[in-house]
Amino acid sequence: MTDASTHFDASVIGGGPAGLAAAIALAQRGARTALVARRLPYADNRTTALLGASVDLLESLEVWSRCKDKAASLEVMRLVDDTNRLFRAPEVRFSCHEIALDAFGYNIDNRSLMLALEARAAEFPNLVRFDDEAENVVIEADDVAMRTAAGQFLTARLVVGADGRHSLCREAAGIAVTRRDLTQTALTFNVAHARPHRNVSTEFHTPHGPCVFVPLPGNRSSVVWVSAPAEAERLRGLSDEDLSVAIEKQSHSILGRMTVEPGRNVFPLAIERPQSFARDRVALVGEAAHVVPPIGAQGLNLGLRDAADIARLSGEAIASGKDPGADEVLRRYDRARRPDILSRTFAIDIANRSLLNDFLPLQPIRAVGMHLLGAIGPLRRFAMREGLTPTWRK
Repeated sequence: MTDASTHFDASVIGGGPAGLAAAIALAQRGARTALVARRLPYADNRTTALLGASVDLLESLEVWSRCKDKAASLEVMRLVDDTNRLFRAPEVRFSCHEIALDAFGYNIDNRSLMLALEARAAEFPNLVRFDDEAENVVIEADDVAMRTAAGQFLTARLVVGADGRHSLCREAAGIAVTRRDLTQTALTFNVAHARPHRNVSTEFHTPHGPCVFVPLPGNRSSVVWVSAPAEAERLRGLSDEDLSVAIEKQSHSILGRMTVEPGRNVFPLAIERPQSFARDRVALVGEAAHVVPPIGAQGLNLGLRDAADIARLSGEAIASGKDPGADEVLRRYDRARRPDILSRTFAIDIANRSLLNDFLPLQPIRAVGMHLLGAIGPLRRFAMREGLTPTWRK
């Protein structure tokens, strides 16, 4: 017989931002929830651009008020063709004020976001933290049995797999994954600069991928510089002074003199998509459900929408006295997430391919497309709204 103290409505495996948000949202919906994730010092200096719906979710979870003072607003998105090809696209600027918003979203360092999520999670009496890693996940007819690395056992009617691209939960559910490695690597770091960014995010499109400057509080920005793997490693190996010179040159000095701050990270890029987003009492969120290149700030924003949807659907089931891990709940979750994830993955993939492709006839097509996007107001406003909140979620 299962000990009632270790039997839960839902168990979230994985303690990244998407996993924590899912655990908080489930607990807020009244689910007795377990969070299986080791508490680790968050020393990474990476940042996340949280777009409109993500900020709304964090506000509803009472998380945003704890960290918004650490974030910089994103009011203008600027796209610059820096490919030096024969046919170059014109610069395109998207302003939040054109669609009556104060900001598209906010850029925040992941450490501040994680601390706010952790603090909020600790306030729920119905959210039990297992400060450990899941070692084994066994799916049974009426629940899922889990064992942690320290030998603790627990069961839950629903498991939310927020355990990343090498997901144990996904493997336990037998969900196959389609993966395509890209010949690109992202180098991330933060910079201080002499000129103010004025809350403008600038994305330079190069032949090897985007180089993005996203505002941080003060005269600082986070940088995601996508290039060929060998070039990314070369850049990572530069001294602070030499990398500062290189990134200022890449930015065409739009922000003046730049000074690289401590902390650099390199990530090989890939696109991953599971065959299903939920099966056999397991629902996937975050990178267990999708891996995309860092274009358009979609990664974690998709993950937070995953968290919101599984909490909503399982919460409705619990409120009706039904099984939150039932097949019908998981089918509804799969239907809710599929169009969002697939359309975003497709759009990001096409945008990325258009940068890498040197085929001459495609260059004017891309240039004309960007021109139309910038010149036609209704099209531009549609693109802005769709980028923030997919039509089918409204």
